[in-house]
Amino acid sequence: MPPTAAGPPPARRTGRPRSAGLDRAILAATRAALAEVGWSRLTLGDVAARAGVAKTTVYRRWAGKNELAVDAVAALFEEQLELPDRGSLEADIRGVVLRFAELLDRPETRSALMAVIGEAAYDDALRLRIRAAIVDRQKHLVVLGRKRAQARGEIPADDGAAAPWRDNLIFDVVAGAVVHRVMVSSEPADEEWARRLAGLLVVGLAGLHTARDLD
Repeated sequence: MPPTAAGPPPARRTGRPRSAGLDRAILAATRAALAEVGWSRLTLGDVAARAGVAKTTVYRRWAGKNELAVDAVAALFEEQLELPDRGSLEADIRGVVLRFAELLDRPETRSALMAVIGEAAYDDALRLRIRAAIVDRQKHLVVLGRKRAQARGEIPADDGAAAPWRDNLIFDVVAGAVVHRVMVSSEPADEEWARRLAGLLVVGLAGLHTARDLD
């Protein structure tokens, strides 16, 4: 058969595939460097040395330390921020609030987030990276918590259309409250504070699902 006009076949990728294990080592080295020397003294060369790789290996993956720090924090949240079933909506919220606050209070997380959020005010690409790597990836916890609470009968089932904006609003309230408490107010996000925040959210969620004028 004659050749078609579909064009040449796609070019094959050359070189070795990117190593997930190597990425994890670099991100862990980034967090260790942030905890030890802070943001101002963080360099990609130091990260490379800690990870045992060439500096060019880091630069092939990340354009600079802003992007590297965002991904290092995102990986930490991916690995350690979970929502185990604690038996009730209030307990689930309280547990994830305490865990989130604990992660934010780490020196590496605090210094990285404070720096990149400040830089993002002048860098649209960095702001989008923060949203995609950190914010959007953690919203699944809200969806899981909502569905679990609905299965228990603690909150009514959604009609479908309202669920996305409600999930986004819940995420904004929880994340905003914890970030402000830990990183802005520098007040303790302890068990009592988490209990009160969770109680407030449970009451608010019940009202949110019955307020027809908000749909």
